[in-house]
Amino acid sequence: MKEEKNKFLNPPVKVVIIFGIISLLGDVIYEGARSANSQYFSLLGISAANIGFYFGLGEFWGYFLRLFAGLVSDIYHMHWPFIFIGYGFLIVVPLMGTTSSWGVLASLMLLERIGKALRNPSKDTLLSTVSEHEVGIGFAFGIQEALDQLGAFLGPIIFTLVFYFSGHGLASYQFAYKLLFIPFILLMVFLYFAYKKIKDENLIERIDGKKFSRDKIGKVFWIYCAFSFFSSIGFINFSIIAYHLKVKGLMTDGNITLLYSLAMIVDAITALIIGKAYDILKIKRKNKMGGILIMALIPFVTAIIPFFTLSFNKSLIIFGLLIFGLVIGSHETIIRSAIADITPFSKRGTAYGIFNGIYGLAFLIGSSLVGALYDFGNMNLIFIFVLAAQIISLYLFYMLRKNIIK
Repeated sequence: MKEEKNKFLNPPVKVVIIFGIISLLGDVIYEGARSANSQYFSLLGISAANIGFYFGLGEFWGYFLRLFAGLVSDIYHMHWPFIFIGYGFLIVVPLMGTTSSWGVLASLMLLERIGKALRNPSKDTLLSTVSEHEVGIGFAFGIQEALDQLGAFLGPIIFTLVFYFSGHGLASYQFAYKLLFIPFILLMVFLYFAYKKIKDENLIERIDGKKFSRDKIGKVFWIYCAFSFFSSIGFINFSIIAYHLKVKGLMTDGNITLLYSLAMIVDAITALIIGKAYDILKIKRKNKMGGILIMALIPFVTAIIPFFTLSFNKSLIIFGLLIFGLVIGSHETIIRSAIADITPFSKRGTAYGIFNGIYGLAFLIGSSLVGALYDFGNMNLIFIFVLAAQIISLYLFYMLRKNIIK
């Protein structure tokens, strides 16, 4: 019992928990703001076209810049600088409560997304490396995703409480944004703790230039990226589901957001369970890449989502949203975990950057196409597109399995 307790308190476990708290606080800040940004901008008289354009631009840069952030962090050994700068950019969120200038607010929105692009490849690299032996990469990402979702729940609560006690005026919005200085300060403190713990315990290997040049990103990585692209391009996102529920009058606005919260709870629970299962499968197969086999389930469950969520039966819709949460939890846990198992540490930041760029592109293309097909008015075309994408992803999974299990 004492041995188990000591194992739980060992340095890698502590670092994983600290990183989870950092993720929680980060989500409190930017998910809290994202829950109120549109309403705040509308109070300032900003048009929907401007809001939509800068939101979309921010998401684009948030994924595209990860390609460069990952590569540069590997080449110049700048994982920690990118993490500190990236998280430091979150200060722009509480600063949104200090201005009513659209030009300034648009710049702050873009900086927040750029900050996420800078930190994510390096953060995933360090987290996967610290957790690889003592904790398990899958379970570590599962813990992080679960705490992410807790933060995504708590952030909007801050704004909800402010509105409840002080109304919905401009001053209330600005006060709520300014409150986010508190979690920002706490986040930077925990980030410093993580840095000190990893440095003092020597938990990260040093990358030298020769090793970086010698190590290669292999064929398995590229097949894996292709598999992830097609499984994600056919994933129906919540914006399409919510639009369907709203325009067809199937649910009230409050029930739609409540269902989304329920899906996020499923996401958090799934992340922990499937992350642990990923690690167990690696051990049972006695193969570092063996955990990837669990991803065979993703195309099957992704394929059925539109048949339920885009139906006109409330019970089927609720069931479909539970499946939706399960897929999100799988994406955020094992899909990210697998990158660490199929790439060398010296190229891991680069791999995460490339993967995130491809992943973001898949969601952009898939969401745009499904939205256009929905407007066209033929649900069957959506079903055919989703099924075709998942069939292709299953073929790519077969190719992936052939290259992993020799």
